[in-house]
Amino acid sequence: MSAVLHGAPVLEPMRPEDIDAVLAIEQSAYPFPWTRANFADALAAGYLAFCCRSDGTLIGHAVMLLVLDEAHLLNLTLAPEWQGRGCGRQVMDRLLDEARGRGARRLFLEVRPSNAAAQALYGRLGFAQIGRRRGYYPADGGREDALVMALDL
Repeated sequence: MSAVLHGAPVLEPMRPEDIDAVLAIEQSAYPFPWTRANFADALAAGYLAFCCRSDGTLIGHAVMLLVLDEAHLLNLTLAPEWQGRGCGRQVMDRLLDEARGRGARRLFLEVRPSNAAAQALYGRLGFAQIGRRRGYYPADGGREDALVMALDL
């Protein structure tokens, strides 16, 4: 079934009752997904956690941490059937607006070197690689580095 984007993605606050649906997307998108506890802890800690919807359909989610004037994108996931359709760009635009609106002057994120599509998206948005975290992500047969990227807002 192909997904057709009718309405631009909307960010809504994630609620505890959303976690089951969020987990289903997370598990469909990644071999090493966040856990229920990761999402519950993020909500309990007051992180900015969002459900991404298009015409009422849950298509993904995002979790961002704000500390003083810095934002850190911890998780951005789109359901596989919604990837490659421009949704990532639209969701990132909304996240950047959210961070700016809350006083963030810089946004950081980590991305797997093997995730070329995400790297390309972040590059188009103006993110620059500022570092590398060795062995940051779990991976088949070991660990994978993370590229650390930042964008001045």
